Amino acid sequence: MAHAFEGAARPPAVDRAALDTPAIRQARVDLAACFRMAARLGMGEGICNHFSFVVPGHDDLFLVNPYGLAFCEVTASSLLICDFEGHVLLGEGRPEATAFYIHAQLHRLNPRARAAFHTHMPNATALCLLEGDPFVWAGQTALKFYDRLAVERYNGLALDNTEGERIARAAGDADVVMLKNHGPLVLGPTIAEAWDDLYYLERAAEVQLRAMASGWPLKPVTPSLAQAACQQMKEGNAESARLHLESVKRQLMRTEPDFAA
Repeated sequence: MAHAFEGAARPPAVDRAALDTPAIRQARVDLAACFRMAARLGMGEGICNHFSFVVPGHDDLFLVNPYGLAFCEVTASSLLICDFEGHVLLGEGRPEATAFYIHAQLHRLNPRARAAFHTHMPNATALCLLEGDPFVWAGQTALKFYDRLAVERYNGLALDNTEGERIARAAGDADVVMLKNHGPLVLGPTIAEAWDDLYYLERAAEVQLRAMASGWPLKPVTPSLAQAACQQMKEGNAESARLHLESVKRQLMRTEPDFAA
């Protein structure tokens, strides 16, 4: 299902020291931690899914996983640094084709989207396959996304800049885009906040699907209460997300510390 990306020839000269700062090294570790925990929680799909983050101090570059690695194989040093023209400036290999076309345009057209996580994680993806809105707003965890979510139609694989641009524009001000017949896309100002949303999106989807499977009617929250709860959850979210990612890194350091290599 994954597609190789040819990329652009003759990358420009690179100042390697400028792309190896403490902030960039930390971003590599944090992003690699997200891949490893996503793998542990069954959120990946073969070698098809991708996370990216704008390189600290370089708004025209982004970190992304290389084509061919499963989430459980990603390390901090294996992540690529690419520009928006398709040059791989640092790293071995190339990104998967849809990874480049989606993420390059997301970061280029949505400056607030510093992090962009796309998976085919099973529960949130299952909601993308249903007719109508994916959530019925019956569960508290789902309310975290009440006024932060967009739904976009399916248009085939993203194998050119035009489709990447369409997805980027469809995101608008949303933090989560549910791509119909495809899967979720989570955007955030930090790696920690994107991870936190990705995790809770999958949990919210899992709980709703279990409730739906019971055969009993779901009891939605009123729109006014749903919006109020969403606002409550936004307060302190950045710090909660930071602590969440720190806990992920501690767990990984005990069992698979090579993620940070």
